[in-house]
Amino acid sequence: MHLLYNIVVHIAALLVKIIANFNPKIKLFVQGRKNIYNTLSKNISVKDDVIWVHTASLGEYEQGLPVIEKLKKNYPTYKFVVTFFSPSGYQVKKDDNIANAIVYMPLDTLKNAKKFIKAVNPKLAVFVKYEIWPNHLKILKEKQIPTLLVSAYFKKEQLFFKWYGSFMRKSLTAFTHFFVQDSNSKNLLKSIGFNNCTVSGDTRFDRVSKILEQNNELDFMTNFTQNKTCVVAGSTWPKGHLFLIDYINNTSAKNIKFVIAPHNIITDQIEELKNSIHKKVVLFSEINNNDISDFDVLIIDTIGILTKVYSYAHIAYIGGGFTKGGLHNTLEPAVFGVPILIGPIYKGFKEAEDLVQLKGVLPAANQNEFTSVLDLLISKKEHYNSTAEINKNYVAQNIGATNKIASYIGTLLVNK
Repeated sequence: MHLLYNIVVHIAALLVKIIANFNPKIKLFVQGRKNIYNTLSKNISVKDDVIWVHTASLGEYEQGLPVIEKLKKNYPTYKFVVTFFSPSGYQVKKDDNIANAIVYMPLDTLKNAKKFIKAVNPKLAVFVKYEIWPNHLKILKEKQIPTLLVSAYFKKEQLFFKWYGSFMRKSLTAFTHFFVQDSNSKNLLKSIGFNNCTVSGDTRFDRVSKILEQNNELDFMTNFTQNKTCVVAGSTWPKGHLFLIDYINNTSAKNIKFVIAPHNIITDQIEELKNSIHKKVVLFSEINNNDISDFDVLIIDTIGILTKVYSYAHIAYIGGGFTKGGLHNTLEPAVFGVPILIGPIYKGFKEAEDLVQLKGVLPAANQNEFTSVLDLLISKKEHYNSTAEINKNYVAQNIGATNKIASYIGTLLVNK
């Protein structure tokens, strides 16, 4: 099975090089990997004590970040290497100063794994959530490098738990310890013979809880909202825009402001969105210190400020819930105690599943449901308050994963 896996990986490597000629994102995926060893050689040496943290993309990076920050504080003499698999994560964070080197993870061939791990020579490897790469894990195990999987979330549908999944189950033996999000994940691991597991929760709760400690004031938002009810639509996609636009265009309420922050900042799509709204609309890029208090809708055509914008929200709509695997971060608005509206597809996102069950996150599958949910939150204060409290309490009750992980890592590094 290992031989078959390696054949498939080599074929995939060839295919992505061909596809890169026609696909800009895949081109980044291929071109970025050419600079791995040059970046590493400039920033770390064989004499350094290194901790390697691997994340798939931006979401997993946010989960790994609290652990990195804690370890940097606890072990200031160590250097840190962060790797990404996806261009969407790497391109956003490649210049972040959280690590000594931020690079792509090489494709998971045995040759690549040997070369990369020799170059990094980590004292500890930390993989985040779903990242299981058999060849890299094989070499880490052979070199007896302590390796952790943190904020892990297992589901019975995954290959590890199928009768034909022995190859991937074997890869799990490389992990020194698993820190999982819930007891179901722990029980699934136990069912296939892994007892080296702790239910720690999700480190993202620690990450978002720190948002409350920062200064979230934005002068343009204060000017725009004028203390009126503010609906913030974050990380939105065109399908969700249809419901949102219909609501904005048809509501007769005068005391509501709307903020839309599309996931993709594409000029033509932003212009199309703006033109489809029949009320007074302004783009963030058009503000230029002007008074925007008279506008009804603000479109955020930039990145990096959405977290602070959520602090002004009374209600949040989070995009991505109309396509499989696409729901975006619901915890960032939840930490502010904001009721949240999403699309109907949220399975696999534990925090969304939990909050839907608790009724702090409210799914809507069509226009009628979308309109009804918003109208009820706006018009019924008691319903609004109870929904908001659910989300605020949920985040507060789930912090602490980072300290559990860091405490365990302390016992590992003492012995290195």
